[in-house]
This record gives sequence, structure tokens and C-alpha cells, in this order.
Amino acid sequence: METVVLKKHYNIKRVQRITEARNQIKKWKREGFTIGLVPTMGFLHEGHESLIKRASEENDKVGVSVFVNPTQFGKNEDLGSYPRDIKRDEILCKQAGANLIFNPEPSEMYYKDASTVVNVGGLTEGLCGAKRPVHFGGVCLGVSKLFNIVTPDRAYFGEKDAQQLAVIKKMVKDLNFDIEIVGCPIVREFDGLAKSSRNTYLSLEERKAACVLNKSLILARKALNSGERKAARIKDIISEKLGSEILAKIDYIEVVDSLTLKPVENIESSILVAIAVYIGETRLIDNFTFKA
Repeated sequence: METVVLKKHYNIKRVQRITEARNQIKKWKREGFTIGLVPTMGFLHEGHESLIKRASEENDKVGVSVFVNPTQFGKNEDLGSYPRDIKRDEILCKQAGANLIFNPEPSEMYYKDASTVVNVGGLTEGLCGAKRPVHFGGVCLGVSKLFNIVTPDRAYFGEKDAQQLAVIKKMVKDLNFDIEIVGCPIVREFDGLAKSSRNTYLSLEERKAACVLNKSLILARKALNSGERKAARIKDIISEKLGSEILAKIDYIEVVDSLTLKPVENIESSILVAIAVYIGETRLIDNFTFKA
């Protein structure tokens, strides 16, 4: 006898006002529902979909924020050109199991006379923080506002943005947010490229070249699995592979402690191997963790 699997159907609501989002969340909480939040900047892909699906499995209701946060972009970065398609996002959210989309305008989130900042020291000084000095302050400000608006029980972030995940966890601990932060595995394309909204910037030639990021990390992991414990050698292996691709320009290659994000020389515990590479004009990041 053939088994028929009935798909779960979801009603989804999209709001733009903080009051609308708060009122809906308060209603759900009065009814005893748990709330999961997936913060995004939109133009959603399979990586975001995996976060929403996990949130749906672990919570009664799921909210997805779709907000291109201006405070996390520095001068000459891609705030204006960052891809946006809310109708497409709404379809993916509904299919993945979300119940609410919070899609505010910047003017709704940031008052003209606002003067409050949120900075996490230490963890933001290296890696992407060294290259993008205003980025994590903007991330922390935007995410803390979302946490205060949605008041979720759990919030879901991708491990591709490993430094961001570490920073958010630290902020939540330091500021006593009553929220569980859930890190979710990197989702990759068929050829290994980490899913990213910025992948849409790549030309066909650049898209092919971008595979070198994951290939370089695979070689590094193989060396670690074979017993290599010198961080400098791991960085050399990655650099050599990236250097074989003419369209790739290295921003950074780092081997850091997984908790402190401080560089290590000898690999003796859990580490994060992280890279940032320009393919043409597009900056891409990737990483993996390894426990010695």
C-alpha cells in the first residue's frame, strides 16, 4: 500500500511596522506558542531555507526578518546594489514553514536622532572585522533591535558567517538576552561553493572560478586530518590553491581559536579556518572548524 505524505500548510503574514510585528508576537505568546526568529537581509536562498525549516521544526511559530540593514555597510560597500526581491522571499518563507515576515523600511528601524551603539569588543577585531570596521557594530545594533521587537525563544544563524555567529552569541550572553542562539551548517551549491546572496553578482566565468574557495579549504582539511599542526603550513596550502585561480584575489586567510578568534601558531585544540576572497569585484567568505 502506498504511503501518502500530507504536506503541512502554513499561513504567512508580512508586516512592515514594528507595532504590527509586536502585536502578532504578543498574540502568539498569549496562546502559549514558542517563537523562532531567522534574521536575514533577504534575497533568500537554500541556506536561509535550511534555517527556516529548522526553526519550524523546533518552534511553534517562525518569524523571518527581511531587512537590508544600512548600519552594517561601510562606505563604498554594496548597500544600494544588494539584491532584493520580497515576493520571491515570501514564497520561499511560506514553503519553508515561516509564519511571519517582518520587512521594515530603514526609517522604521532607525530614528533620525538615534545615538545608541552596540559593540562587542575582542571578537570583532580580526577576520572580517579588520577589513570592515563598522560592520559588526551595525550587525549587533540591528540584531539587538530585532531581538527586542520579536522577543524570540530561539534565533537561527548560518555558520558560513562564523565570526558573526560568535559575536551574536557573545552579545546575547553579555546583555542577558533570554534567547537561545542556534548555529546551522553551511549549505553549498552542487560544486561546493557556499550559498550566498552575493553569488548573484558573479559572471559565468567568475562563478566557475569561485569554486576555488571550497577546493582550497578541502586541501587544508586533508592536511589537518593527515596530522599537520602548523597554522602557517595550513595557510600556505590555501594560499597556493587560491593563487592558482587568476580571478581570485585573497583578502585574508586565517587560522584562529574557535572561541576567542585569536590567531594560533600551533593547532592544539578547536580552530576555525576562515578565508575571504575577491572573485572579480565580489567578496566571498568561507570557513570550516577542526578539532585537533
